[in-house]
Amino acid sequence: MKIAVTGATGHLGGKVVEQLSKEIDKNEIVALVHNKNHATRLIDAGYEGREIDFQKQATLVGSFQNIDTLIYVASKTYSVFDRVRELENVLAAMKENQVKNLVAMSFIADQEDNPFIMSPFYGYLPRRLAGTKLNYAIAKNALYADPLVPYLPELIERKGLIYPVGKQAMSFITLDDSAEAMAKMALNEEILKSRRTYLLTQARSYTMPELGAVMTEVTGHEIGYHPVSVEEFGKIYASEGDGDELASMYAGGAMGYLHGLSDDFAHITGHEPEAMEHFLKRNYRK
Repeated sequence: MKIAVTGATGHLGGKVVEQLSKEIDKNEIVALVHNKNHATRLIDAGYEGREIDFQKQATLVGSFQNIDTLIYVASKTYSVFDRVRELENVLAAMKENQVKNLVAMSFIADQEDNPFIMSPFYGYLPRRLAGTKLNYAIAKNALYADPLVPYLPELIERKGLIYPVGKQAMSFITLDDSAEAMAKMALNEEILKSRRTYLLTQARSYTMPELGAVMTEVTGHEIGYHPVSVEEFGKIYASEGDGDELASMYAGGAMGYLHGLSDDFAHITGHEPEAMEHFLKRNYRK
């Protein structure tokens, strides 16, 4: 049995590889990367590394040889067309190599009237897979909690969260928990054959005042909620290169589209996801 992981040197893909190695031997794991020079740590540790380019189908066809299950962690592009082309190339390469099993990463913001720029892709993914003969399971992640940790100093300085979501609650999951669930999904024949979507969230969601209260307790600094407009949010983070894209995501959040709760994680892993309070306390350094 061989399980391949795309984005194996990325934030999520790297953690999926780590989680898989707790369950199966390293020689059964294939790390699919865009540049093998960036994967020397994995290769030196005993993992097989193969180079791919999502936009060049031939590289996928060559790298998917002798693979039983693919864990597809999508690229970080905000181009819907590039992401759809990427998925189609993945599926074509799987078909050519007779790869039967797929665990695909998705995101909670997939509603048909969601203004988030990538919502069309996340809506397309399950419909496209439904038309295949694959065994598949979709891991639909809530917002990642991890970026909140490096964001805390800025929030302390601002004395409040500024997400433009109003009174709506948002749901979260940690990268570690997402990776653990995806690894276990790939190893569970019943889940692979389910051809369904699993929503990965913590046990509760948070309005922004509630999240600010948790952050206040963790940091010892008052963090309230002082929302800006969607437009202003985009301008504030424009210098980071994805201000408009993030603004569109939180515009969907203001419609309630970043909220959802599920016990799928516990059913997949056999234990509860890490709570926000515990996660922030474990990672925050004053």
